[in-house]
Amino acid sequence: MTLAEGIWQQIFNFDNYGELLALVRNSLIVGVALGLVGGLVGVFVIMRDLPFAVHGISELSFAGASAALLLGVNIVAGSIVGSLIAAGTIGLLGSRARDRNSVIGTIMPFGLGLGVLFLALYEGRAANKFGILTGQIVAVDTPQTSWLLGTSAVVLAALAVMWRPLAFSSADPEVAEARGVPVRALSFAFMLVLGLAVALSVQIVGALLVLTLVVTPAAAAARVTASPVLLPVLSVVFAVASIEGGILLALGSSIPISPYVTTISFTIYLVCRATGTYRTRQWGARRSSS
Repeated sequence: MTLAEGIWQQIFNFDNYGELLALVRNSLIVGVALGLVGGLVGVFVIMRDLPFAVHGISELSFAGASAALLLGVNIVAGSIVGSLIAAGTIGLLGSRARDRNSVIGTIMPFGLGLGVLFLALYEGRAANKFGILTGQIVAVDTPQTSWLLGTSAVVLAALAVMWRPLAFSSADPEVAEARGVPVRALSFAFMLVLGLAVALSVQIVGALLVLTLVVTPAAAAARVTASPVLLPVLSVVFAVASIEGGILLALGSSIPISPYVTTISFTIYLVCRATGTYRTRQWGARRSSS
């Protein structure tokens, strides 16, 4: 076997695939729920220009998960606690964009440093450390499934309650505030929801690549539509396709799931970007010829 064939076998290996498929039933179920969460939350992340906040929250989520691993408690719970602390801090101290970015820039290295410290103190399996950074949803067990599905339900319920006023305040905060919409309270509430969504996404692609689920699907959808109905639908479809496709491709390989999810998500974005550019040029050509 040549080196290229060996690498290809590591990346894509479908031996005994049918038997392995039965082992990831929980992962596939959770993947749909988390794709729904990431796709919907991502719409507001794009509208409110919060990708940098997502990255900042993921660093504290990483720290929380690392602390939970060190203490021998539920990693998902630790990730959620870390995310909520970061999200709450950003929401309280960063009401304006400039202040928010300064807060995030301070939180990120602190969270990363804490996470590295906790992992350095942890003496267990190296795979557990690596999983926090790169994701490990292929190995989701029943307790983790309950945590992930329960937290997903909380996020979806919160979004259902605040969707319309949140969309209004995201599109035009000054007019929304003049109309009596509690813009600041909604902003803080959304940051907490975002913290939960980030903690969930960390379980799939790890702390390093969380943007690929909370940002990329919505950014891709925004390239092909501005419809307030179609945008979240496409964002969810893209997120679910990335997660489920990543799980199915990673199943038979020795590679972590995150490269598969990020590659699918990025490919979707490139296709949508090319489609949006082509449609814009076509519209411009028709307009200039008329």
